[in-house]
Amino acid sequence: GYSTTIPVTLDAMVHHTQAVVRGTRRALVVADLPFLTYQVSVAQALRSAARLIQEGGAAAVKLEGGRPVLAAVQRLTEVGIPVMGHLGLLPQAVHQLGGYRAQATRPQDARQLLDDALALEAAGAFAVVLESVPAEVAGSVTAGLRIPTIGIGAGPHCDGQVLVSYDMLGLSGDRKPPFAKQYAQLAGQVLAAARAYIHEVRAGEFPAGAAAADPPKPGS
Repeated sequence: GYSTTIPVTLDAMVHHTQAVVRGTRRALVVADLPFLTYQVSVAQALRSAARLIQEGGAAAVKLEGGRPVLAAVQRLTEVGIPVMGHLGLLPQAVHQLGGYRAQATRPQDARQLLDDALALEAAGAFAVVLESVPAEVAGSVTAGLRIPTIGIGAGPHCDGQVLVSYDMLGLSGDRKPPFAKQYAQLAGQVLAAARAYIHEVRAGEFPAGAAAADPPKPGS
């Protein structure tokens, strides 16, 4: 229910990561390091990532940024924690960026994006998320890297794609980003079902019959 990712705490991420891990069998679970749980120092990044791996059960962690986080990426990978990078629109820097806006739209910014991606690769990142950047820029970055790129609002040229499930299912309301595609419109169905339930309860129609527990048997 937050309007940004900034209020999310490390404790919350550990809890939610545990839930995701319990529901998976083969999926690679990558847990996001929350805002200011890795930017203060490399030691802080190690402690935070350790919690997501040991307590949360994640197989890897993701962090945002380029040059400022290279030392953390290198140290995390040195101790055996796989790291996914994140470039372009950085949700944890949304206030600094002036909102959820497309990034790397100028030639110099596109070059910087590629430089940051190459630096993350050299530091040991196993993949990089590219968010809200022009398709041709994402394609150039993808072509320049040996590691996979995962696009979210970055066009079709990335190695993989992200689509938030609530956006995909039509449950986001007016919060859907412009690049997200809705494959269903479930919000209306959920609302209709809830209203039908409320109506039946108020009318005394639910529970009834099979919806009620069986009466006690004589002598029980």
